Amino acid sequence: MGEQEKLKIFDDNKNLIGIATRGDVHRIGHWHEAFHCWLISNEQGIDYIYLQLRSKNKKDYPNLLDITAAGHLLADETVEDGVREIKEEIGIDVTFNELIKLGVIDYCVVQEGFIDKELANVFLHKSENSFDNFTLQAEEVSGIVKVKFNDFAKLWFGEIDEIEICGFEINGVGSKQIIKKSVRRDKFVPHHTSFYKEVIQKIKEQVG
Repeated sequence: MGEQEKLKIFDDNKNLIGIATRGDVHRIGHWHEAFHCWLISNEQGIDYIYLQLRSKNKKDYPNLLDITAAGHLLADETVEDGVREIKEEIGIDVTFNELIKLGVIDYCVVQEGFIDKELANVFLHKSENSFDNFTLQAEEVSGIVKVKFNDFAKLWFGEIDEIEICGFEINGVGSKQIIKKSVRRDKFVPHHTSFYKEVIQKIKEQVG
């Protein structure tokens, strides 16, 4: 797929106006659809949110922490088809009916030569998976970590400056390596703080 995959494009009023390649979508700055899924679990009364560690080989934002599973919706796909991203990236089987819809969030990042304007269909999955259940798509994801959801929220609302993550990453020889360390906001994909806050608020409404 890559830069030649075809995506539906929309105008500023969210009207469908055609189809374009992923490369053109990001070069010109068309609105396009994406699928985001955040996994959360409750362990002994504490909510944990799971994050993916993006592969070091990714063109965009390598080695940074991100949404548990996310990707573009192709031109011939519906929002329901987005569950394939969860299976492809992290190896977890989830049906669309198991997801909680958090809403569609407009998301825009502008960098030199790259304009990402997403209509992000955002979902939550209340998971009972352990780290052993994850199978990672190596070219996309190099690790999975979890963090206390309350700490994650405090980080993005500016109440604390670092949080402790734990999980695993796949090293250069294909073996699992334990991760346990403190990270700051600069270790996350630079989504707007307002985006993180909106997602956190919507998740709180479901787990609060």
